[in-house]
Amino acid sequence: MKKALLQPTVLALSLCLLALILLAGFWPSSGSELALLDKNLPPSLNHLFGTDWLGRDLFSRSLKALLASFYTGGLAVALSCSIALLLAMFAQINCAARWCVDLLVDVFMSLPHLLLLILLALVFGGAQHGLIMAIALSHWPRLTRLLRFEMQAINNAPYFQLAKQFGQSPLTVIRRHMLPHVIPQWLVGGMLLFPHALTHMAALTFLGFGLDPVNPSMGALLSQASQYLLTGHWWLALCPGGLLLICLLILSYIANAFITALRRGPQTHVSGGEFA
Repeated sequence: MKKALLQPTVLALSLCLLALILLAGFWPSSGSELALLDKNLPPSLNHLFGTDWLGRDLFSRSLKALLASFYTGGLAVALSCSIALLLAMFAQINCAARWCVDLLVDVFMSLPHLLLLILLALVFGGAQHGLIMAIALSHWPRLTRLLRFEMQAINNAPYFQLAKQFGQSPLTVIRRHMLPHVIPQWLVGGMLLFPHALTHMAALTFLGFGLDPVNPSMGALLSQASQYLLTGHWWLALCPGGLLLICLLILSYIANAFITALRRGPQTHVSGGEFA
């Protein structure tokens, strides 16, 4: 009983904390102001995350980088989820369409994920649009398979079989009688994809295949900080990395809370392990 009462409170606090972090991304300071006399300062009250090798405030740069990562990651996840939903709907048309979608999913899932991300980022020219396309075109297979199984279960339900006998087109039946049952799982699947997208974005930018290092991004901050760790400037990597980790944990907790809520309803088979 106490656990059931505690979960909504923790969820509300998590949402508030995440909103507060994102709103702080609109901090008036851009984090680009140079102050060479204040370079490489450790965290203090004046500079919560310290300063970098050019005297720039690391707290402001981390907030701007996190906001940019959320914007880019949100676009990529929205596009990836749309691809997954369209392919899962297409697989319900007939056996040939189902076979094509299953083959496409198997091919993409058989490829090394990081290698696929790098190749896609190179094909689309890198930068922000290349990163969005790389994330979108590499993260849809697991969600597509999950949605296809969910739709297949609905397809075998008696009410759906009766709906098809009224002579409407397959796409009309899917839109009216299947999508309302699948949309909750689709939304939760997108929430589970979002932390993975942020992590892979940071990894690609860290390796030099992502966002422009001139603009603040989590991958760029960590990549640049790696050159100064051996000199004892630990805050350059620990503070931005810790902020990113906190946001990822909050997103994962929110997604798992929605999964728990959906499991209390009928016909819900979403699992966080599907996206690990």
